Amino acid sequence: MSSKKEKPLHSLIAGATAGAVEAFVTYPTEFVKTRSQFEGKKEGMIAIIRDTVKRQGVKGLYSGCTALMAGNSLKAGVRFVSYDQFKHMLADKENHSDSYLHLSAGLGAGMTEAILAVTPSETIKTKLIDDAKRPNPQYRGLIHGTSQIIKAEGLSGIYRGLFPVMMRQGANSAVRFTTYTTLRQYVATRMPPGQSVPSSFTFGIGAVAGLVTVYTTMPLDVIKTRMQSLTARQHYRNSFHCAYRIFTEEGVLRFWTGTTPRLVRLMLSGGIVFTVYENIIRLIGGREDP
Repeated sequence: MSSKKEKPLHSLIAGATAGAVEAFVTYPTEFVKTRSQFEGKKEGMIAIIRDTVKRQGVKGLYSGCTALMAGNSLKAGVRFVSYDQFKHMLADKENHSDSYLHLSAGLGAGMTEAILAVTPSETIKTKLIDDAKRPNPQYRGLIHGTSQIIKAEGLSGIYRGLFPVMMRQGANSAVRFTTYTTLRQYVATRMPPGQSVPSSFTFGIGAVAGLVTVYTTMPLDVIKTRMQSLTARQHYRNSFHCAYRIFTEEGVLRFWTGTTPRLVRLMLSGGIVFTVYENIIRLIGGREDP
C-alpha cells in the first residue's frame, strides 16, 4: 500500500476485481479446506479431491464457488476502502506509529467486511459444500440454495457464525495488512529513487502475509466452519460451546484442520489480491495525496 490515499470509488473497483479473480483461481483449495473441517471422519486432502471428482467431476470442486466469488468481490472492495478510511482517520487524530495504524485499521476493516459481506457469503458457501457431499443434494445452486436457507431459517440463517467470522476477519486483516505493509515499506526503501515495487515482489510479499495470517487465525476458521454447517444447530449452542466441544472431544490439533489447503489458498490469495489491486489502482490513477 502506498503512503498516498486511495480514492474510495477506485479502491472499491480495484478491490472488488482483485477479490473476484482471487476467489475463482483459488476456490478448489477453499472447497477442500471446508470439507476437511466438518464433523465426522477426518478426511485427507487427496481423499477429498479424489472422492469429489469421482462423484461429481472437476466441477464438484467448485460447489459454492459463485457464492464465494460474489462475496469475495464485495469483501475485498469493502476491505480496501474501509482499511484506507480507518487508517487515515486514525492518522488524523493522533500521531500513532505505523504498526499501530496498520493493525488497528486492518482490525476495523476485517470486522466491517465480516458484517457487510463475509458472513452471508461464507454461510451460504459452507452450506452448499456441506450439502454437496450428501448422496442426494437438496440445493440446485446459489440462488436456489440461498432461497431455501432463508425459507427454512430466516435471514438469521445466512448470518450464522457472525461472531467467529468477525473475529477471524478482524484478525486476518489486522495480521495481513500489517505484515504486507511492513514488508512492502522495507522493500520500497531499498528500491532506486522513483522506481515502484515490481509485481513479482508484491506477489511474494502478499504470499508471506498470507502464510503468517493462516497460522495465527486457523482456530477461528475451524470454529466458523462448524458454526455454519448444516448440522450446527443440533450440536452447538454458540461459538464458545463449539470451541469447547472441539477441544475436549477432538483435541487441540483439530483447530488446525485444513491448514494445508488454507495455507495454499491464502498464500496465493495474498499474492493475487495485492498484485491485482496495486496494478489496477496504478492503471486507473486511484491514488491522491492525503
